[in-house]
Amino acid sequence: MAKIDDVARRAGVSKGTVSNVFSQKRPTSKKVTERVLKASRELNYVPNHIARSLVTKQTMAIGLTLPHGNFFFSSFHTQFINGVVLEASALGYRVLLDTISAKEVKTPTLASYPIDGAIVLGPTEEDERIRMLHRSRIPFVTVGKIANADVSDTLTVNNDNERIIRDIVDYLTGLGHREILFLNAGKRMTVAAERTEAFVDALAERGIETLPHMIRYKPPIDSDEYMKYGYDETAHALGSLDRKVTAIIADDDRTALSAMNAIKDAGLSVPEDISMFVICGDQSMMHQTTPALTGMDLQPSELGVRAVRLLMHRLGVLKGEYERDWIVDSSIIVRHSCSPL
Repeated sequence: MAKIDDVARRAGVSKGTVSNVFSQKRPTSKKVTERVLKASRELNYVPNHIARSLVTKQTMAIGLTLPHGNFFFSSFHTQFINGVVLEASALGYRVLLDTISAKEVKTPTLASYPIDGAIVLGPTEEDERIRMLHRSRIPFVTVGKIANADVSDTLTVNNDNERIIRDIVDYLTGLGHREILFLNAGKRMTVAAERTEAFVDALAERGIETLPHMIRYKPPIDSDEYMKYGYDETAHALGSLDRKVTAIIADDDRTALSAMNAIKDAGLSVPEDISMFVICGDQSMMHQTTPALTGMDLQPSELGVRAVRLLMHRLGVLKGEYERDWIVDSSIIVRHSCSPL
């Protein structure tokens, strides 16, 4: 099996230069890089990450924890993961994807993984993942607000969730809607708490009282009700409430499409009878639905890229000044699922 010394001799460079080419820690010229890669291919040389870890005391890997249930990742997840993997790869790091079910998350396992740092997506109240990473002194960045009483001095990447909800309420009330059903994220998720507070405040500023039926929360991921959330809540709102719902804000496109099925089964249509707004949707497919769905562009890939950069700054890989709480912009993409009352 070829070693780094063999590649260095074949390419006519030092071992340090070969190491730089594969780790991308220091820039090398295009000519030298091509020579090293050519020599490595001829010798069938593959960098030994384990050996390098023993020398550098670094694994050159980061963890990405995404607890989930029995369903495929949403478009948001896949775009976010894509941003994380591509950015980490460009910096010479591998990504260890932790996808165990939320019901079975055992964070001591995560803390024992051979990683230099971690990214935590979708924090919940008193999140055990965050607690164990903190106790194990593993550097981490969260994508979303932290709500762990015993954890401070944290790094986060997030959308401005208060601004997002205010923009949505501005948009819908500007169309004349006052009876708005909010199909929010799971109640324990910190993003749900941020959204709820902003929703209540934004409506109050317009003289609209927030009634109990107006805010619903997604069931636990591993529950039987999770996949039926949008349909069940919409059917209940349309069939058993005295007040008429004229607009729905859905947490994601899966919830929105399920809610639209309930609207159709009730003999109504979008947007003629009920307007539909999606917070977290697949921008590549939302224009393909009938009607095309109006929603927010949360830039999930950019969230992933910035999470990696913030973590790499924490690890000392990237230099310069970085915000400890990095906000990624979002914007409303108007299509055809919302109309004036």
